[in-house]
Amino acid sequence: MKIKQIILAFFLVSSFAGCQLSEFEDNYADPSKLSTSSVERQFTGFMMANRGYVLPDYTDYFVNLRITLNRFNQATGWVNGENQYVPGSAAVGGRWNNYYSFLAQFREMEKIYNGLDANSQADFRIFMITGTAYFYDHTQKIVDLHGDIPWSKAGMLSTNGGDFTLSYPEYDTAADIYTKMLDDLKGFADELRTLQVNPGILASFRTQDLVNRGSVDLWLKYINSLRLRMLTQVSGVSSFSARAKTEIASILSNPSSYPIVADNADNIMMQIYSLGTLRAPNGFRSGLEDWQGNIAGKHIVDHMRDNNDPRLTYLFEPGDAAQAGVYMGLDPMLNPSIQAELLGTNTLTIYNRSTLSRNQFFPGVLMNSTQVHLMAAEYYLKEGNDAQAKAHYETAIRESLGYYQYLRSITNDNTSPAPAVVTSADVDNYIAAPAVSWSQATTSAQKLRLIARERWLHFNVIQANENWANMRRVDVLNLPFWEDDSNQQRLPPNRWLYPDSESTFNPENYARVQPTDNLTTKIFWDVD
Repeated sequence: MKIKQIILAFFLVSSFAGCQLSEFEDNYADPSKLSTSSVERQFTGFMMANRGYVLPDYTDYFVNLRITLNRFNQATGWVNGENQYVPGSAAVGGRWNNYYSFLAQFREMEKIYNGLDANSQADFRIFMITGTAYFYDHTQKIVDLHGDIPWSKAGMLSTNGGDFTLSYPEYDTAADIYTKMLDDLKGFADELRTLQVNPGILASFRTQDLVNRGSVDLWLKYINSLRLRMLTQVSGVSSFSARAKTEIASILSNPSSYPIVADNADNIMMQIYSLGTLRAPNGFRSGLEDWQGNIAGKHIVDHMRDNNDPRLTYLFEPGDAAQAGVYMGLDPMLNPSIQAELLGTNTLTIYNRSTLSRNQFFPGVLMNSTQVHLMAAEYYLKEGNDAQAKAHYETAIRESLGYYQYLRSITNDNTSPAPAVVTSADVDNYIAAPAVSWSQATTSAQKLRLIARERWLHFNVIQANENWANMRRVDVLNLPFWEDDSNQQRLPPNRWLYPDSESTFNPENYARVQPTDNLTTKIFWDVD
């Protein structure tokens, strides 16, 4: 990782260090108003460091997702072209550098905490448990993009007293990182449930917490749901399968001890309460809509339209020049010249602007009930408990509709027409449709495909990282992709390359991973 980036991160730590949430939002544009760092202030500061990859914003959506995951997931439509399956250096480098600035700020919080006396460490333990869980959430995303990364020794320049020679980080294997995170999260789930927090510290926690506003109950649900996500991701790996089976069973069978995000009221989100504070008000709009990045893909629209999916009018709207009520996504298999002509007609379906891109109160989504129920459905399916799998699968669909209804309800934009009124009969009819119905699927493979498709529909462009990770892990959708005959990488890759800065600034450690630094190497959990 680039050492200059680490140094910059430490300057940012001091700049973002001293306020309650309301003060943070009021004063964010003027860092000079902020004070010196402490555990609780650093907690907020490091969450702020990666907010642009939590709250949908321009850099992530336009520079990163538009030309990578949204295409690899076929959540969007685009005009085929040469080199389209090779993630660009701006996307890779920007995402990498942000993560390591974020990591460096987390290390600074660890350093401050480790310097406290035992009584103070006990007081501030809640910050370290929840902060580490949040850090692990985003670490999983980076591991799922790259595989092995510098991690346990990364971001240690300040801890090492500014000694550069001790601060070039080794690469940890992706499997080792998953193991460490799962071990810690399991301990956190037990510790936080019984943790006694000083009332004064808890009051501070409530004002510094950008995610759950100080709710210990929500943090418990976040931690256990995050465990479930990681365990599901590695469940097919022989060295993890027994652990995954045992721990998922323990979580799902003990809701009082290990609560999870089971309904939309408990969704884990970084929310916008005042415009212009945590992000630029129009960042999502520009990021998704510019250069026609909000064009819908054919297969996602076809499924929703043909099966009367009640989410259709919440997620999509006809193109400006389309006939009323006509939904048509861009076919990835068409000749590029025909695709370009279609784009020029403005008849193609686009993502709903009022629900998504022009919704200035759109939250940063970290974990929601639909994805949790789909993970439970997958587990019970593999365990042969068809009734439980079916119940979670159908609950996930109902929760997904409620989730998109909620997102539309908080918008401050009315560019798009109001979505169709949805009745309980509409939802029942969708669940009973032949292409959706659990009861009409006759094999486990068919039912796994139903789960995978609902996950893909629900994630779309909103949870692109989880979408791509699951599409590689459970490769059953069989989406067709145009082959790029002009490039060695003819189809979507299995991973991202490391940024050039690694071979330049961390060459000795990079040399270990260089043989696998290509687009065809699979992440360790990708065993299909």
